Amino acid sequence: MVRTTPVDRLSDEDIREILTKYRKIALVGASPKPERDSNEVMRYLLENGYEVYPVNPRYDEILGRKCYPSVLDIPDEVEIVDLFVRPEFTMDYVEQAIKKGAKVVWFQFGTFSEEAFKKAKEAGLIAVAHRCIKQEHERLIE
Repeated sequence: MVRTTPVDRLSDEDIREILTKYRKIALVGASPKPERDSNEVMRYLLENGYEVYPVNPRYDEILGRKCYPSVLDIPDEVEIVDLFVRPEFTMDYVEQAIKKGAKVVWFQFGTFSEEAFKKAKEAGLIAVAHRCIKQEHERLIE
């Protein structure tokens, strides 16, 4: 069953604070294909001043940015891990986010895993679910 109501229990103010406080984003499942949501979101975040690190082991570069095989391979600090992968792959990236010291794990639409969400929260990360980071930024920041 696909859940569509937010399970993160975060208010608009919580989301606004995340989007203004944290600027370094690992975008997991990034794609060089312009028609893919991850590409559109990455482009939007870059245009709005975020530092975005694409994560996808299949590519060397996306939108002119070095692409990393995992979150742990990013040499810089990561604050948000934005997930564009199927739910069965999110746990691995949540574990990487925890090891990397990220503050937020963002489950885009269609990526939610209850187990991975729970693990992120238990590790002290803010877990955002069933929301698009681009849509939330457009709604709350612009």
